[in-house]
Amino acid sequence: MAGELDPNASLFGGDEPEMSEEEAFLKETFGKNPNRTSALSDLFCAEMLATIDEDPELPEEAKRQLIFKMTANSVLDVIVESLAPETAEEVTSCLDGFLGMSLVNKKNQVDIMAELRKAVLSVKQDTGESDEDFERRLSDMEDAWWSIPQPLLNGRTPDDAIREEMRRYGLDE
Repeated sequence: MAGELDPNASLFGGDEPEMSEEEAFLKETFGKNPNRTSALSDLFCAEMLATIDEDPELPEEAKRQLIFKMTANSVLDVIVESLAPETAEEVTSCLDGFLGMSLVNKKNQVDIMAELRKAVLSVKQDTGESDEDFERRLSDMEDAWWSIPQPLLNGRTPDDAIREEMRRYGLDE
């Protein structure tokens, strides 16, 4: 099969190249997404489409939106159900924050993380400042940045803008 690794490749001089830790992580987390998509499709696509088709009076645009929402909800359910209970709450809280930040980015046509990176990279180490003190100062500045009004957010702080978007979707509770 195309694209699959031959488990016997080393027997014939075709050793698989070594992957860095980051490459292995990316392969495991993102590289399998096409395969996961196929598995999820087999898991609930036919039933979902049948449910949508049961209502012939539903307009096409509403059907497309409903299919997307049902798919996203099903994927989120699978993800949360696959997590240990003590991990699920933390993961969903992080997801809610990421969604809030992404909504702020879209609404304001900005990349909050890129702006934070610019701010952090603009800080220079003072002459005679130890690496440890410099790292602490950077960390303190990064923590404070989220509470500083930003021009690209119309004077709003990133924290406030994100919380507002989360509240708008009921994700702040």
